[in-house]
Amino acid sequence: MKYFAARFHLDGESLSAETRQMGHDLIAALAAEAGFESFEEEAEQLVGYARTDLFDEAILASILGDFPLPGVKVSYEIAEAEDKDWNAKWEEAGFEPIMIGDRCVIHDTKHEVETMGKTDILIDARMAFGTGTHETTRLMVGELLDANLTGKRVLDCGCGTGILSIAAAKCGAASVVAYDIDEWSVENTRHNARLNHVDQIEVKLGNVRVLKEMKGDFDFILANINRNILLSDMASMCAVLAPGGHLIISGFYEDDVAVLRKRAEELGLRFHKGSSSGAWNMLSFCS
Repeated sequence: MKYFAARFHLDGESLSAETRQMGHDLIAALAAEAGFESFEEEAEQLVGYARTDLFDEAILASILGDFPLPGVKVSYEIAEAEDKDWNAKWEEAGFEPIMIGDRCVIHDTKHEVETMGKTDILIDARMAFGTGTHETTRLMVGELLDANLTGKRVLDCGCGTGILSIAAAKCGAASVVAYDIDEWSVENTRHNARLNHVDQIEVKLGNVRVLKEMKGDFDFILANINRNILLSDMASMCAVLAPGGHLIISGFYEDDVAVLRKRAEELGLRFHKGSSSGAWNMLSFCS
């Protein structure tokens, strides 16, 4: 498999270590839309890897040109990478177990963990984003733990590793439909669903257009994706949201909250609650 390697540079006045880390996290979250599937940090730079047949430089330029971190600009250099498995280092190391309060533990197959009395979510460690190591994933899982999902129908938009679908299933959802534009993510969600012995998850390959094929409405719609996609796809999500249903979104910064809340309210949704972790935010709306 052939890959491109993109070396990302952050520029800005008085760029602190914290701001640089936030910038790296944001690039990793956003660049998946342009075909990137893994990242590693080298000194003060972030290096991302994308398959040559999936890489879309126009999308990458658009994302970085509208970078939602005030005062920070991003440049990059692209070269053909050595032909190898760029996720191998992450897969070998896995990730440390993640606790969400005393209610849930997210872990991989490489670490022993005490799960007694907790919602137990097992994720095969094949990429970093979507394991629970990122603030937005923890925000979303925490919200699901607080919700009453028993017997509900759930939609997971941009499912990644399937962690939110699995969390919803383990919290009592009767059925979950998940979709992602990346074929790897679709297969990984199916794989992780099997690991967790949840069989009420249906996974589809595609973008928001797959919703046109859906029959019936959803009680909960989950979308942990970037601001631009949320703004573009929210109307389609609302079209399949059941009366009294909940739309829960994350994957954006504080500066994005106002515009996302405005868009949701234009579509007839009522603001329910919001929360944050670090620089990242989550919003919940009701129909």
